[in-house]
Amino acid sequence: MTVKVGIIGCGGIANSKHLPALSQVVEVELVAFCDLVEERAKEAQEKFGIKTASVYTDYQKMLEEAELDVVHVCTPNAAHAPITIAALEADCHVMCEKPMAKTTQEAQAMIDVAKKTGKKLTIGYQNRFRADSLYLHEVCQEGALGEIYFGKAHAIRRRAVPTWGVFLDEEAQGGGPLIDIGTHALDLTLWMMNNYRPKFVVGKAYHELASTENAANAWGPWNPEKFTVEDSAFGFITMENGATIFLEASWALNSLDVKEAKTTLCGNRGGADMNDGLTINGEDHSMLYEKQIELKTGGVDFYDGDELTPEVLEARSWIEAVIDDKDPVVKPEEALVVTQILEAIYESSKTGAPVYL
Repeated sequence: MTVKVGIIGCGGIANSKHLPALSQVVEVELVAFCDLVEERAKEAQEKFGIKTASVYTDYQKMLEEAELDVVHVCTPNAAHAPITIAALEADCHVMCEKPMAKTTQEAQAMIDVAKKTGKKLTIGYQNRFRADSLYLHEVCQEGALGEIYFGKAHAIRRRAVPTWGVFLDEEAQGGGPLIDIGTHALDLTLWMMNNYRPKFVVGKAYHELASTENAANAWGPWNPEKFTVEDSAFGFITMENGATIFLEASWALNSLDVKEAKTTLCGNRGGADMNDGLTINGEDHSMLYEKQIELKTGGVDFYDGDELTPEVLEARSWIEAVIDDKDPVVKPEEALVVTQILEAIYESSKTGAPVYL
């Protein structure tokens, strides 16, 4: 079966993740490319598209004219909901890049349309497809950690503020590191805990380093006048069953304890952390143990095989879900809860009060 895919938004995330990954899925034909900047769409079409692939600057025109099975939405966050909804209504399955949407209301509207049209919807949380994530998820599902009652979602950079595109624009993105990288860490933590019923959230966002002139930064100094999002945010989430999660997210924190898209889990039978590789800890025969997990692929002596990247595994899994008519690994209802919690952290920061969900 051939799956005809169209890309809306041909910027950095499309060219670094979606297009290279989709090009390694044999069932996929990349047949349409859309971007507000026509030259970007043309460049993507020439590099990744089939010979007859078309180029557009208007996504609505693309949805009307191109014969598509699947659409990938790779735009700034503010456009995720309207474009996803339009693509679903055009009879296309949709993968939308993370985060699902700027607001819970938008995310819920996406789910409602997916249910109404009967089309599949998933969100691009590729960190679930890392080897350590997949292994730890199996450990959690098997109950090796017992009831997981505390988790930490880590997304901390020391000085790595993305200074290109619209990352610093609150109107276009809805927020800064919390909605950009904190969303990955929270998704991983909720997935491992298999707990999607938050009760209330307390949070605080900071704009402490954003005003710094000529700041040291991995991608060069930022313009303080255009840095309208937070530079750090922290949240404490209490779930309906009493479990708690601490979420930390920053692009620029004066800390050496940096880790991104990682989780720490504490259960009543054992624990796990991704801080320095993957480590499982627990008790056995009245003795404490720590088990460092060495993850390898293959299995043939002197040959580890070709390890697929998380992005390719994500793309293959998604296309298989479309072909085989099964649920995607990342369910939209799960991504909705991530958006709901992130929005609550921002609201709590503004009001100084807990947000009950």
